[in-house]
Amino acid sequence: MTTFSVDELITTSPEASCDADLAAGPWAFDLSPGYGPGASEDDVIPDPVVRPGQLPVAYQRMDEAELHARIVRAKETLGDRLVILGHFYQRDEVVQHADFVGDSFQLANAALTKPEAETIVFCGVHFMAETADILALPEQHVILPNLAAGCSMADMADEDSVESAWEELMELYADEDAAADGTGGGAGPGAADGRASVIPVTYMNSSAALKAFCGRHGGIVCTSSNAATVLEWAFERGRRVLFFPDQHLGRNTGKAMGVPLEQMPMINPRKPGLGVEPQELRDARVLLWPGFCSVHKRFTVAQIDRARAEHPGVKVVVHPESPMPVVDAADAAGSTDVIRKFVAASEPGDVIAIGTEINMVNRLAAEYPDRTIFCLDPVICPCSTMYRIHPGYLAWVLDGLLEGEVRNEIVVDDEVATHAKVALERMLAALPK
Repeated sequence: MTTFSVDELITTSPEASCDADLAAGPWAFDLSPGYGPGASEDDVIPDPVVRPGQLPVAYQRMDEAELHARIVRAKETLGDRLVILGHFYQRDEVVQHADFVGDSFQLANAALTKPEAETIVFCGVHFMAETADILALPEQHVILPNLAAGCSMADMADEDSVESAWEELMELYADEDAAADGTGGGAGPGAADGRASVIPVTYMNSSAALKAFCGRHGGIVCTSSNAATVLEWAFERGRRVLFFPDQHLGRNTGKAMGVPLEQMPMINPRKPGLGVEPQELRDARVLLWPGFCSVHKRFTVAQIDRARAEHPGVKVVVHPESPMPVVDAADAAGSTDVIRKFVAASEPGDVIAIGTEINMVNRLAAEYPDRTIFCLDPVICPCSTMYRIHPGYLAWVLDGLLEGEVRNEIVVDDEVATHAKVALERMLAALPK
């Protein structure tokens, strides 16, 4: 059975894609003000946008065979001095060169296993490379092949907005009894039981500045793999959690843990009083930020209903960044690694509908040709920003290393890194169940 990459599918059937321009080289969009074609194209990108590191024309014109040869040559020459990390959502043409492939939690751990590597090349998006730099040794360099590979969800929570919302919450909760006993790291006013009034939890899909915010205020970082473990950690230390930026992961995780929906209000940092009645904020257990993933919000209950009608006995598994009704209607939900394991545990002949990014779904379908595996969304719509990593960028930055030049290096400010590392180390200790 012939299998095709997502890029090949878009090229051969552009009418089936959410935007046929995805088949063009991503360098065509690197200097544009938006996220580029794809799922995130309608999201509002923060200003200003600074994107140095434009791919040289020579690399734009190289064919796939030459780019592949250059990458292989560089890897062989650099040996253990180089480690390449590839997220599950990366295109096949990039993933084939990765030393580690996984979700954000797995890759954060994988980078730590290669202390001998002088350079970590992260084929993912900006916040992932920032995290790698924070956790890396001082002498290690972290490279993001294309600096335009950001994340619209991460951009939905900025430091100023979170700080402002936090100040409002601290004022509201100031009348709660006693100070925290210190185990929360100084998260602010506490209740009589010694727990802090609120613990900040940021999803991995956020800037280093927000991870540092959590580090400063007794909080923690989570991934989709360990979100439940992290919320348990936070509830042990605080009466409430401020969860940002993804509302859906927060809501789905809280609901699975038995938190009533009425105790999970979504705040609006742009409205007076955060857009929520004071008593509702006092009664809350999880305060949700109004962010979302542009890929996962595309999945619907109607898509699941159609899959069940067309494929009786189909098994449906979705990512917890999907809206709550979609997660409720599915047979299972979990991180990209959970989805991968769900498929691996299936039997030949099974039919599986998956609600996550198309590159991963397509790769799983190719890996298990004795099963029918398809994406719930019939439209081919990759993550706009993950798709910015192209073999041309990977070849260019690796050639730079051969020439003694570190291109597109990601460097997090020392003060930010210090506080962010506290929150990230708490995350790494919160193992998924």
